[in-house]
Amino acid sequence: MKMDLEQHLARLSEIFAARGDYIQTLKFMQQMAGNIIVQLSRLPVWREVTTQLTEMSNQTAFVEHYRWLSYLLLFILDLVTCLFTCLGLAKRSKCLLASVLCCGVLTLLLSWASLAADSAAAVGTSDFCTAPDTYILNSTQNRISTEVARYYLHCSQSISSPFQQSLTVFQRSLTTMQIQVTGLLQFAVPLFPTSEKDLLGIQLLLNSSETSLHQLTAMLDCRGLHKDYLDALTGICYDGIEGLLFLGLFSLLAALAFSTLICAGPRAWKHFTTRDRDYDDIDDNDPFNPQARRIAAHNPPRGQLHSFCSYSSGLGSQSSLQPPTQTISNAPVSEYMNQAMLFGGNPRYENVPLIGRGSPPPTYSPSMRATYMSVADEHLRHYEFPS
Repeated sequence: MKMDLEQHLARLSEIFAARGDYIQTLKFMQQMAGNIIVQLSRLPVWREVTTQLTEMSNQTAFVEHYRWLSYLLLFILDLVTCLFTCLGLAKRSKCLLASVLCCGVLTLLLSWASLAADSAAAVGTSDFCTAPDTYILNSTQNRISTEVARYYLHCSQSISSPFQQSLTVFQRSLTTMQIQVTGLLQFAVPLFPTSEKDLLGIQLLLNSSETSLHQLTAMLDCRGLHKDYLDALTGICYDGIEGLLFLGLFSLLAALAFSTLICAGPRAWKHFTTRDRDYDDIDDNDPFNPQARRIAAHNPPRGQLHSFCSYSSGLGSQSSLQPPTQTISNAPVSEYMNQAMLFGGNPRYENVPLIGRGSPPPTYSPSMRATYMSVADEHLRHYEFPS
């Protein structure tokens, strides 16, 4: 409007210099173009607001990325700590338990810190969502007029567009100019053929301006921007607060779980110490010690093994069984158990007589019964006194 149209009008003024009515038409067109320029200059240009919104969007994306990464690392730390806790309890390892307690204290502090951050963010977001329109009006008061801000925030039929008057004048001025150019093409071109090129250029310019007017009207309409505004409020005030509440719940449960872990850790440590002390008090020669039984089973005395082989090699029948002389001694119980393991046979019977124990044997096999009777007879003859 300022450059191309002015050049065309200047050349047409030289061509139509002899016709005053055509000059008046050109001046009227120039006046309409001035009105269009004035109306377009009244439209607000929000470069500062756009820049601030872009910076805010970039900062939000930056913070959200590191927020997601920090919570992912915290979740992995929780899982690893729980895994090592189970491993330490299963292996009864004091080293693992001490490491888990240290990691538990660190995780507990991080969980409480994340809970505090989530709570603060949720409270601040809730305050904003209580009256978002008021907050935006106060924030843009010095940059955007209240009428324009309300038009985009509410976008109702009761509120008229603040750009309606400017766009209407723009449309009417373009229509009037197109009518004037059409008249000049019809009546002036036959008289001044050289003016046709400039008139066609003006007509092309007006057509492109009308297309731009329709695009501008669609861009200034409140429905598109208002829909984006509602989508943003839904994402912040519903999904955003719900996500913050879930993160806060996760942090609270993690804090309670690791508090319980830290409180139960010393008790587990004390339990491990008590069990170790109890095992230290067990005598290795105790026949009821499972470890002593396993050692005796795998390492039998070689002397007894040799006597048993010599004893069993002479077995021909039950009547010819002559065992070596048994000496009466107060042998420990472990020796009896070793002898019991050496004499294999039917597990239902005792294979070694309980001589000198002071208690009768439970049950003997027939062969061992004969052996017991012969040994008992020799025992009586050994202690027989002369009359």
